[in-house]
Amino acid sequence: MFWRSPIRGPWLTSVLGTLLVPAITVIALTGFIDHWAHYGNDSVGPAGDIPALFHFTASWPSWSYAATQGMHVTLGMMVFPLVLAKLWSVMPKLFQRPVIKSVAGALERISLLGLVASVLVELATGMCMMQDWTPGNFNFTTVHYYGAWLFGTLFVLHACIKLPVMRRAYRERGVLKPMMEGVSQTKPEPLDEGGLAPINPAAPTISRRGLLAMVGGASLTIFAVQAGESLGGPFRRLALLAPRGRVFGTGPNDFPVTRTAASAEITSAMTGTDWRLTVVGARSISFSRQQLLAMAQSTRTLTIACTDGWSTTQHWTGVPLATLARLVDAPQGAILRPVSLEPGVTSAALSSSLYSDSRSLLALRVNGVDISLDHGYPARVTLPDVPGTLNVKWVRELRFEAA
Repeated sequence: MFWRSPIRGPWLTSVLGTLLVPAITVIALTGFIDHWAHYGNDSVGPAGDIPALFHFTASWPSWSYAATQGMHVTLGMMVFPLVLAKLWSVMPKLFQRPVIKSVAGALERISLLGLVASVLVELATGMCMMQDWTPGNFNFTTVHYYGAWLFGTLFVLHACIKLPVMRRAYRERGVLKPMMEGVSQTKPEPLDEGGLAPINPAAPTISRRGLLAMVGGASLTIFAVQAGESLGGPFRRLALLAPRGRVFGTGPNDFPVTRTAASAEITSAMTGTDWRLTVVGARSISFSRQQLLAMAQSTRTLTIACTDGWSTTQHWTGVPLATLARLVDAPQGAILRPVSLEPGVTSAALSSSLYSDSRSLLALRVNGVDISLDHGYPARVTLPDVPGTLNVKWVRELRFEAA
């Protein structure tokens, strides 16, 4: 008796599901491509299931991570109203009594609960990663990645199971006809075996067309206030949902940053004249910033793209990481672990194929000036076509360790 909306039924649920299929497909593909292509052979990460096809990061364009991650994050946020509408449309099934009518019914109920739980986990972990909120040692990236496999599997199975229901709904009611009806023409669907249509429907207060328009409007609004974060440049002024605002510095240092020096507990005293970089390989060498600046410098145009969804392309100047590896006689095929001044940060692990790339730098300057404290002063790692988290800031030590 509680679920009385007359617009609920197989047709509305089928339309919402049909819209979700291509959206979820693109979100999943961009997410997996990001992970496989950019965490694969060029960093030491948790995934041992990466297809060999995606191990050749050098073959991917330098902007590929920015494009795929931007699409993944923006579309993931846009689909949120559609997911909520879909959950609303099937809500009566979650409260059906008796809970178990048959073995098949029990399996369907379990799969439905798993589907709902996994999509909520994906949305929640995605939002937390965008906000760079990681309480304790909780690894949102790992949960998000394996949650995607669970959700994707259940989503495909659910879509296959419900395909006959969708075909029947479209055959009986048409694909577009119900969207032509206003509130006065809105009638409840006949009772169905799935229990989506209400037993005792109330008078309509919104049409099915109105609901879809409301969902579409919400998605477009999210796009309008989010897309600027991924597109960057002048569009970022429109990014009202940018998690850390839209202004980051002055002049050449005015571009996005995930963690400011203050949030990372980095002070000017930690990066002052006493700062030195220690490079460890077969032997160890310590450098002051002035000594690093006196070395042969390279300038590279690199895109830093964050898992948050933003990206920025700047002109970085510094010492090639390969040069520093040679100076300390780094072992053949060694793994590089940059160590940050930031307290409690675990060193990223970079493969030799990545730091040996001529574009990989220990950056000291950006756009012709010293990098600011928020952007990693006195030195930071800048790498081509990798997630922003691997571009370690406030570097105090470079460790070349045998693989």
